[in-house]
Amino acid sequence: MPTTYEPIATTTLGSTAATVSFTSISGSYTDLILIVSGTVNTNSYFALRLNSDTGNNYSNTEMDGNGTSASSNRNSSNNYMYNGSIFTTQTNVINQIQNYSNSTTYKTVLTRSNNAGSIVKASVGLWRSTSAITSIECSTAGANTFSSGSTFTLYGIKAA
Repeated sequence: MPTTYEPIATTTLGSTAATVSFTSISGSYTDLILIVSGTVNTNSYFALRLNSDTGNNYSNTEMDGNGTSASSNRNSSNNYMYNGSIFTTQTNVINQIQNYSNSTTYKTVLTRSNNAGSIVKASVGLWRSTSAITSIECSTAGANTFSSGSTFTLYGIKAA
């Protein structure tokens, strides 16, 4: 069976950082997978900005549950895409960026995030641009920072 996930880049923080970026992303894959494993200084939303677009071109819909209750939320016309949550305790955020190199459709990002004993969240984000994605900036909502030791890995999914 062929390997379909190809590691593109990994960043492990040696100190705190407000943002982590992946640039010069090749258009040679079908989808991208961005996996974040780490913590932040204050519980926060995980956020993406694509191709340095700071316009109000992002929206998302999310569902979450904590074992007792569930909720949903929708955000639109933001200047970054909310994609899951990240906490002061170990959190995993998995983003699947679909059809990222297509230049005729808006871009969709499916995200799952979890924090043991706290919350499980699923969201779908939309970037209202037909540009192929060549850079990804990871951040948090507000002035929060990613903690030292947090790991960010970008994979490309090869065409079958």
